[in-house]
Amino acid sequence: MPIVEAVILLIVLVLLSNIISHYLTFIPVSLIQIALGLVVALVWQFEVPLETDWFLLLFIAPLLYNDGRRFPRQELWRLRGPIFANAIWLVFLTTILGGFLIYELIPKMPFTVALALAAILSPTDPVAVQSISKQAKLPASLMHLVSGESLINDASGLIAFKYAIAATVTGTFSAGTAVGDFFYISIVGFLSGLIFMTAIQLLMDVLRRQGIDDVIFNTVLQIATPFVIYLVTEEITHASGVIAVVTAGVLFHARENRIVDDSPELKLVTEKVWDIIIYSLNGIVFVILGIELPVATSEVIKGGQFNTWEALFFAFMAWIILVAIRTAWTYGYVLFERLNHKAPKDRPGFRMSLLSGLSGVRGAVTMAGVLSVPATIASGASFPTRSLMLFVASGVIIISLVAATVTLPLISTSKQPLQTRASASDEGANEIDLDADGDEIPADQVRQISEDEARAYIMRLAISKIEEMRRPDNQRAAYDLILDYQFIIRRLEMNYRADTAMQKVLADEIKLRQVALAGERASLKELRQAEKITQTSYVGALRRIENLESRLTQVAGNTMPSVMRYWRVFFKHMFRNAAYWLHSEDTERLHAESHLIERETSKAAIKALSQYLASSDVDETQFDNQAVYHLLVQYRNRIERAKAETAPGHEEQYQHQINKMRVRALGAERSGIQTLLEAGNITWNMASHLRQYVNYSENVLVMSLNSEDG
Repeated sequence: MPIVEAVILLIVLVLLSNIISHYLTFIPVSLIQIALGLVVALVWQFEVPLETDWFLLLFIAPLLYNDGRRFPRQELWRLRGPIFANAIWLVFLTTILGGFLIYELIPKMPFTVALALAAILSPTDPVAVQSISKQAKLPASLMHLVSGESLINDASGLIAFKYAIAATVTGTFSAGTAVGDFFYISIVGFLSGLIFMTAIQLLMDVLRRQGIDDVIFNTVLQIATPFVIYLVTEEITHASGVIAVVTAGVLFHARENRIVDDSPELKLVTEKVWDIIIYSLNGIVFVILGIELPVATSEVIKGGQFNTWEALFFAFMAWIILVAIRTAWTYGYVLFERLNHKAPKDRPGFRMSLLSGLSGVRGAVTMAGVLSVPATIASGASFPTRSLMLFVASGVIIISLVAATVTLPLISTSKQPLQTRASASDEGANEIDLDADGDEIPADQVRQISEDEARAYIMRLAISKIEEMRRPDNQRAAYDLILDYQFIIRRLEMNYRADTAMQKVLADEIKLRQVALAGERASLKELRQAEKITQTSYVGALRRIENLESRLTQVAGNTMPSVMRYWRVFFKHMFRNAAYWLHSEDTERLHAESHLIERETSKAAIKALSQYLASSDVDETQFDNQAVYHLLVQYRNRIERAKAETAPGHEEQYQHQINKMRVRALGAERSGIQTLLEAGNITWNMASHLRQYVNYSENVLVMSLNSEDG
């Protein structure tokens, strides 16, 4: 299959995997992507034409640069010494000890290949590590350590991996030369990233001062940065492009706060573009993993040296080795800290160290690295045990994901699923929860509300502001806005309110709607008896009421119409409406009658609701206030719309009223966010998300105003 068509199919599979993960939330999306790739490979014998020389450039450069951009601050920066030491020494230990144990496990695998396999298995998915660490409630210092180390070990692991691969390809290895080369490629790689990133940032500043501040141009420049830095470092300086892009990402993150105020739109666009890139690349890597599994398995079996069960055993034992090394290292580190600082109360014990070991989920960096292994060595012979290496690496990735998925519910009371790079793209994924004063919030100090609850709260404030601004001449605009807000609030409530509470709300709303529809039916009958409307208008309006009553009956009985029935009703209703409007040539009269019906039936529905709630045998307090208010606004909105359609020439005034109230409503939302933040109900991280949502809304409003002016 041509590469363009292959890329399209891979992206479609990534999108499909995220749709499936919406329903199977307990399964990490990475596992779903592997499964989809496996199905495609087995059913359609689909293969991806891989070019290993560009694989690291295409996948590793942007993934690691993005990790650097989101390098955690606060506590993680304070622990930079232990973090960097762990990232280097733990990777070194994993490569040497793990490689030796893998070589003992698989004697037919050359020692240098075993070292390369252990090295590429040492990097962990930083998002998965932090997800497990938080839910396992590891001690703060240990959580910050393992989270920060997981962000840096990609670079050190890839360097060790490239050394082992080079030794296998050339057939020569010198310890002295290796040490010298290591210092050269590390130091020059660091300087390369530092120099080139500084030069690019200076170029951006100069261009902006020259008036070249186009958001699209600057976004493309930022996206191209890791690829350019990686290529220049690898091809010209022959140093580590991996260290260069990580350094560039960290430097960009350290400096970006100085330009946010000058170009918020640039940050907004750039962050979302990066989210799309990482989302796509990470997903594609795991889909390719699934596609390559049958290829690796068949080649392992065809080689005659190993069978399937032996290969599976090797993968499982390699994972055990990695978990054991990581657990022992963590336990040793904590024990050293306890003795060094004389703080026995901070000792988490073996259980916490084991959880730290299980948190080492392998991800896209491991897969991208192992797929970059060349097919041949310098002599022209095939790379030794390449297929087994690919199979074992794939197996370790899958086993680590499955183990974390199974372990997480046992160690956490939270219902949050395992997060990985493929499922987490929020800007604050690596930040610490802080209160308004910048201090870390104890979990039991204040009631923390979810983001959905916070959004519903600020939207109710927006509705209150619109109600304050509502006047007789702007009621249509006011009710349109309120209705939009109420629909969003109801959808948010479905996410965070308990099922029993929502069932009561829905039951209340169904009962109230039935009362309102009865009032509409009675009013419609009176209009026909008084001959204020024709039989054609009467029949059309009656059918609408009957359809609504039928839908309410289905919802009340918890029955849903089939898809075929839905479309049958849709087309039937469409043709009936067509016949209704074509029935008479006097369409203006029919329109006028339709508006009259809308006004009078809506008034009758409001009256019926008022009488029902005021009756002595009904407890008004049993009904949800939001349900009552939502229904009343809907009917008032219908009345105002019917009035507006009979009074042409007011559309410009209506749009002006909408914009004016929308601006004030957004201001109320922004104030509500600050109120929640100061009260400690939300963290800085969540507040930034909510403010970003308001910023998006303001941008959309500005764009609509500009399009109208144009």
